[in-house]
Amino acid sequence: MSSDQAAIVQAPAVPAPPVMRPAMTRTFLAMMAREVRVIRRNFVSTFLRVLVQPLMFVFVFAYVLPKIGTGGPMGGEDGSFTTILVPGLVASSLLMQAVMAAVMPLMMELSWQRSISDRALAPLPIPMLAIQKITAAALQGLLGGLLVFPAVLFIHADGQAPRIHVSSWAILVMTMVAGSLLAAAGGLLLGTLIDPQKTQMLFALVLLPLTMLGCVYYPWAALGEVRWLQIASLFNPLVYLSEGLRAALTPEVEHMPTWAFSLALLGGTAVLTWLATRTFTRRVLT
Repeated sequence: MSSDQAAIVQAPAVPAPPVMRPAMTRTFLAMMAREVRVIRRNFVSTFLRVLVQPLMFVFVFAYVLPKIGTGGPMGGEDGSFTTILVPGLVASSLLMQAVMAAVMPLMMELSWQRSISDRALAPLPIPMLAIQKITAAALQGLLGGLLVFPAVLFIHADGQAPRIHVSSWAILVMTMVAGSLLAAAGGLLLGTLIDPQKTQMLFALVLLPLTMLGCVYYPWAALGEVRWLQIASLFNPLVYLSEGLRAALTPEVEHMPTWAFSLALLGGTAVLTWLATRTFTRRVLT
């Protein structure tokens, strides 16, 4: 064996380069931490935006009308209407905030500048990026629902205080978490299906009917006099969110069975999340 061959044999082997594995969990948490910082920085504007509509509604129907002697729209003088309002307005604010938190950023990111491409370069699969957006929007929706509680609980005329007590913390937490995820997934799905230039259709054709027919101002059982509308409202996800909060906060008010709104919220979240991840992946890759 020649000296050159011996040198080759004795040369230490070069170690193989380490395999680069994307740290999906770390990336996901980093993106969520960014969303939390944005929420914290915009807390005041978020607080004002969330509270305007329910604050004005509660002020008019629970304070002004009883003060001038008109009474609530359901004729209650013992806080019955404000009792019905609390779960409905919390549910409405939670859904609206989660939907808008998912739709509005996505509309800008999918515009002609395609800023979504920057997020797509992160070491995270596109479907997981959709999950991250749903989680971030759900967090904002949950915050929006919690911010409404003080307004609907403490703004009322004398004798119009709502009768609220938590009958089941498990139902309350499940309803609010599942409802915020359901609304965020629905918002992401709408954001990937609607043309950004036609965003106004989202308010006129989707959000307004959802709110007015979502059992916000009346329980679902009250629609028994209008049977066809009671059945049609079962396609409205806000109905299940409102009824779930009524079961948790105002159990004395007639509401849907627990199994019914729980199945709708959990099953609807799974279905809408699956659909949203598919349409989001298609929009990002095209």
